[in-house]
Parts: sequence; C-alpha cells; structure tokens
Amino acid sequence: MRQRRVSAELRAWRIKRGLSCKEVARALGWSESKVSRMETGERGLYADDVAAVLGFLRVPAEIRQELMELVRSGNERNWHEIGGAPISRLLRDLIRYETVATAIYNFEPLLVPGLVQTAEYARTLMRKAATNRTDQEIENMVAVRMNRKRVLDRADPARLSLIIEEMALRRAMDDPAMMVGQLQYLQAASVRQHIRIQVLPFDAEAAIATQGPLIILECPDQPTLCYEDGRTTATFLEDEEFIGRARLAWKRLSAAARSEEDSRHLIAEVAS
Repeated sequence: MRQRRVSAELRAWRIKRGLSCKEVARALGWSESKVSRMETGERGLYADDVAAVLGFLRVPAEIRQELMELVRSGNERNWHEIGGAPISRLLRDLIRYETVATAIYNFEPLLVPGLVQTAEYARTLMRKAATNRTDQEIENMVAVRMNRKRVLDRADPARLSLIIEEMALRRAMDDPAMMVGQLQYLQAASVRQHIRIQVLPFDAEAAIATQGPLIILECPDQPTLCYEDGRTTATFLEDEEFIGRARLAWKRLSAAARSEEDSRHLIAEVAS
C-alpha cells in the first residue's frame, strides 16, 4: 500500500509540473522506462531514486518527508490510520483504487453504501455524524462522496456488488422524504447491468449480520485489497490471510442475503 501511494504521488506531481516521463528521465540521466515503472509500481522503489525525483519536481518539503517515510517502510504490509482530517489520506487512496478497480464488493450493516448515496442522504448523515464540522467542510465532504460515484459511469465501469443490512433501509434519520429519494435511487441503481444489490434481512444469523462494514477491491495487475472503516479508524489490508477471511465473509453474507429480485421488491416496499 505504501509503495502504491508513493508511485501514484510521483505520477501526480510530474503531471502537475507539466512534464513527461521522458523529460524527467533525461534530467536525471535515467531511462524513460525506469520512470514509468516507478510510477506504475512495476518496480521496487528505492529511497535515493524517489528523493531524486521529488527534488527535481520541487515537491514541498513536508510532502517530500511524508513520501520518503512511506518509501522506507514500503515493505510493511497493511496500513492503519487513526483520526485524521475530514478527507483522510486513506480515503484518498480508497477513491484512487475505486477509479481503477475492475470489481468492488461492499457490505454495509448500518448505512447505505457511499457509492450509491444521494447528495441529500450524504449531507444528512454527515451533519448528524460530524457536529463539529462547518457547513463548508460538510459540503466539501459531500462533493467528494458524489465524485466517487463517477466510477459507475465510466465507459468500462467496475462491477459493483453491494450487500446492505435491512435496518439501513429503514433508518430515515428524521427525514422520510429524503429517505424515499434515497430508496428510489437504490431501486434505479439495482437494475443497472454492472450493479448487484442484495439486502441482508433482519432474521439473518447473528454471527453474519453483526460483522462490520467491508470493502474488497480487485484491481488489474495489482493484489486484491480490503478496506475497513470504523468510527475513528481506517485500515487497508493486503495479507493473503486477511483477504481470504474477507472473501469468506463476503461469501457467507451473500448466501444469507435476499436475492437481487427479492431485494428490489423489499426496497420498493420500504419506500412506499
């Protein structure tokens, strides 16, 4: 995860400076393919090489220090973050991987998943959950969440599989009109070819229903990632052991959930 972050940042800063891989390579006396492989994560990152690129691109000292720390710990697996800004570093990484993922699996036991939230739902949720945020901060967070949904509209969209606990559909957050709009949006999303929505019913086995939220991302030419987000923490998991457990959890959740058609009928029933 750390090396993926640094590779993405190297590419972003090169583009920001208006330079090509060839121009960076020429300035540093390297081959163009070396710069390209550093940006795509196809080669290991070495501290001296990364420092040279960051210096040439005039990356601010604070960001340069952060990225160099990531390079030095790049062989460590899994990444855990506590607290953070309204839009944390790991959330930015989640959005980045969603944009290139070929398949996304998301279970939410308490809320409608972010990729299918309406702006009104997201705004209501954030106002209730982030009472210390300003209106502008909340609007910025809503805008980020809405921009995430672009992955569903690209020419070759990711396959999105969602499992939503039934209570999330019935939690109106003191705004029934808003919730009707959200449920109608879910209904429309559920008939799109690349989106699969299932509802986990109230009577599902407790051991299955009480599992926390889960996101599994399958990306081309990269290992599968698992993202878990809690009240004040966020974690990316990479180890095969964790990925295997996440896949097993998803399999059990999917088996316990209603079919797509039954789920669609339930959503319509709750909306009405």
